[in-house]
Amino acid sequence: MRLSGTVYSNVLEMDTDITIITPNDLKDEPYQVVYLLHGLCGNNKTWLDYSMLPFYAEHGRSIYVLPEVGRSFYADMQYGQRYFTYIADELPTIVRNVFRVSADRDHTVILGGSMGGYGALKCALSRPEQYGLCGAFSSCCLLLREGLDDARVHGIDGWGVQMPRDFAAIFGDDLTWKPENDLLALAERAKASGSPLPTRYLTCGRQDGFYPDHERFLQSLDRLGIDATFENWDGVHDFPYFNEALRRTIERFSL
Repeated sequence: MRLSGTVYSNVLEMDTDITIITPNDLKDEPYQVVYLLHGLCGNNKTWLDYSMLPFYAEHGRSIYVLPEVGRSFYADMQYGQRYFTYIADELPTIVRNVFRVSADRDHTVILGGSMGGYGALKCALSRPEQYGLCGAFSSCCLLLREGLDDARVHGIDGWGVQMPRDFAAIFGDDLTWKPENDLLALAERAKASGSPLPTRYLTCGRQDGFYPDHERFLQSLDRLGIDATFENWDGVHDFPYFNEALRRTIERFSL
């Protein structure tokens, strides 16, 4: 069953679009919940339109929640909305008020592709007590501090007209690095807290431009003493690859 509409967010102070997919034979019992995050150019319906998610979900054992965050990079923006707070703190409460989903971290999953992969990792590392599994497909911004340093020196030419505006809105006009937006800083903090970390499953196509960043990111995690499963196969940064990553995740973790 697919439900699309809007919910009012107190954090965002506005209505925001959302899509929910449930198993066809929805029963009166607590379900595992999967938050599935869209990429930079997507919206709450992108996974519906470009992947086999409806088939996987309708025959699965989870309720899928597909929120909308625009081009925010799942951040509490310097000039804009507090999308991280909405996704990590408010949205779970909204979902539990409407659907019978488990509040147990072992039955709470967050997944995403590209910008959504970064968002999934950010949420999982910021709130490790909240998620049992994080799946990140072809993620961007794995080495954020390095990327912002480079952008300040060389600009963001080649990324289109909108991207420099996005980055200024998110990080400020001077593209300020903050640890709450940096995955490695969040990983180090989560490791130091002693709290159990979510299971981490990462994947990236071997022909994807972000593939070298994944190798370096995983090496950095290893130096922190944090393990992660990394699967890779031939593929580029597109939805045929994301769909296969989603299928493998659902199969591997029985979602």
